[in-house]
This record gives sequence, structure tokens and C-alpha cells, in this order.
Amino acid sequence: MDELEYKGGLKRLDSSYYEGISFVHWTMCLKDHATGWLDPAHHAALREICLHAFAREFLCCPAYCLMPNHGHFLLVGYDVRAQQRAAIRWMRREWNLLLSPLKLQHQPYESVLREFDRSREAFASVAVYILRNAERAELVEDWREWLYAGALFPGYPKLDPRKVHFWEDFWKAYQKHLSA
Repeated sequence: MDELEYKGGLKRLDSSYYEGISFVHWTMCLKDHATGWLDPAHHAALREICLHAFAREFLCCPAYCLMPNHGHFLLVGYDVRAQQRAAIRWMRREWNLLLSPLKLQHQPYESVLREFDRSREAFASVAVYILRNAERAELVEDWREWLYAGALFPGYPKLDPRKVHFWEDFWKAYQKHLSA
């Protein structure tokens, strides 16, 4: 029997997993594990890029964490028109311009959350896992000290996972915008 030749790239799920009310954890690595780009100015510029991408495609991000050589983004569609892949394509193109001469790896990694991962408790666990990346990497003692982590929801600039009532505020905003 002939073996199929691997042509590179990651296998992707059907596009329907990334559309509408979808929950996906995206990881984007820098090519050759490059570092040296992460600073407050880059963080602010990337947040602006993300907000535009998310607003265009009806998405919010209850948790993100930028690390020295990669970034994690937990994206949630709140409208039947949400298009995660389109948002990620646009965001990555703009982020690569910001990173230049550095670049992101060719493809992001993603993990589509299944129905059981979408319960509020399970979902919060995924978000906290993302937010604690810098703590696990021993860059800070407590993840709340890491400057390059947070949440992004267009129209809600004060939404911050470090705040006591974050989840209550996030779900209230999400329900307000949720369409079926």
C-alpha cells in the first residue's frame, strides 16, 4: 500500500466550526521562536488590531496572553454572522506588518471547544489556563502581574479578567450581543 505524502500544514475542521456561535482557542507562534518584540507599545498596537478584527467579525476575546514568542487568544462568536477564520486572517496579516521584520509562523494552531467545554465553569477554566501562561513560564509569580494579558470585547474597554466581577460582566455583555 502506498503511503500518502504529507504536504505540510495542519488539518482543519469544516469551516462551520469557526462560524456563528463558535468557541476557539487560537495559538500563534513567531517564526523561529523569535523574541524581542513584546513591549507596551506593541501590545497596545496589537490590541487595536484585534479589536478591529473582532468588531468586523462579531467576536470577543475573554482571555488572551502574549508571551515572548507566541500569543494565545480565546475567541467567541456572539452572532450568527461571526467568522473566526476571516478575523484571524486579517489579524495575522496586520500583526505581521506590525512585527516586521519578524513574522508569525505560517499557520496558527487552534482548538475548537466542544459543547462540554462551553459550560461557564469549563470555559472559565480554559480562559484561566490561557491567562496563567506567564505564571507557568515563571515570568511572573501571579498571572495578574503580567502586563500582556487581558480580555477584548469591542465596546467594553474596562472588561478585565483581573477584576473580581469579570465573569459576571463578561457574560452580561455576551448575552446582550448574543444572536441565534
